[in-house]
Amino acid sequence: MRRLAHVGGFLLLVAGLSLAAGKTQTFTGEIGDSMCGLKHTMGDSAKDCTEECVKGGAKYILADTVHGKVYQLSDQDAAKKYPGEKVKVTGTLKGETIEVTSISAAK
Repeated sequence: MRRLAHVGGFLLLVAGLSLAAGKTQTFTGEIGDSMCGLKHTMGDSAKDCTEECVKGGAKYILADTVHGKVYQLSDQDAAKKYPGEKVKVTGTLKGETIEVTSISAAK
């Protein structure tokens, strides 16, 4: 009986963690590129650098310089509208990738 209670408690813990991982969140940062990450190295501006790197095969990312994090973005088309700009990304974090619900300009 005691073992059954432990197993039940473990299952509740796992279920709770699964729900927390699937929670929609809002992230703020700059649309950058996977080649440069947190720091742009090409072009005259963040926008120029991001566009050049993406033309060269890089992917759009969200660079959160405040927390030193780089997030991959599931929706490259939505990110394409904001190269080098500060944005708010709403979505679900899965590993290091944000499953994007929306991207909008940050104020």
